[in-house]
Amino acid sequence: MDVSQLPHDVPDDGGLSEDEKAILGELQSSGLPRREFLKLVSYTGAGVMGIQLLAERKAYAEAASIASETAGIAEASTSSIPVRLHVNKAIHDLKLDPRTTLLDALRETLALTGTKKGCDHGQCGACTVMVDGRRVLSCLTLAAQAEGKLVTTVEGLANGEELHPMQDAFIRHDGFQCGYCTPGQLCSAVALLDEAKRGEASFVTKDLQQPPHELTDDEIRERMSGNICRCAAYPQILAAIREVQSGRKISQTWGFATEEQLAGIGREGSHETV
Repeated sequence: MDVSQLPHDVPDDGGLSEDEKAILGELQSSGLPRREFLKLVSYTGAGVMGIQLLAERKAYAEAASIASETAGIAEASTSSIPVRLHVNKAIHDLKLDPRTTLLDALRETLALTGTKKGCDHGQCGACTVMVDGRRVLSCLTLAAQAEGKLVTTVEGLANGEELHPMQDAFIRHDGFQCGYCTPGQLCSAVALLDEAKRGEASFVTKDLQQPPHELTDDEIRERMSGNICRCAAYPQILAAIREVQSGRKISQTWGFATEEQLAGIGREGSHETV
């Protein structure tokens, strides 16, 4: 009901019932002028119209509040913040949604797709990169958290055309298999050797007062346990890390088939089996 369309004569409110006075109080608190309510009561002859009007005004107020909250959420989701990332010796000034993970910033914004998205829950280690020389799971790290720090991905391990010693060892020991987890394995392997040099203990370190600088196989396995390889290339990965750590060549755990072995290849149907 449009109260403004009623005649302008305003009746006296001395004849209002107690219920109508109560409704008048609520309507006035919601912004309805007392003068309009008295006109409404005078021409409808009942307070029920006031109740309907009150409900209508409350509904409008709630709808306006919801619209305001929705607009606020939409604005927050589309806003971006400036983030300066120092990745592989290059500085990138970016505008990112504050919820952007470091992994998505690397892959989607900087096109550094060497870092892989595996489980996206911090359980497989495929997204491992180094931040200030320490291993982090980039899927669980916000890009904004890496601002002002040195980020190294697998693309930053090599020195131009010269591979990092760990990359070279992984190739010679066939430590990559399908290759999907390899970038995370490499970053983790490089960082763990630095952890050992700093004397940092692991879960299997026996003497926490004097953590080992020379890692045993168990120490390496434990420190690499956060990186999952579905191909089960663990023996080759272990050999590659041991070789880089010791600086001594370790015999390869694999080799090309000899002519005799190739000659003995059986056939099953049209498919070769080795």
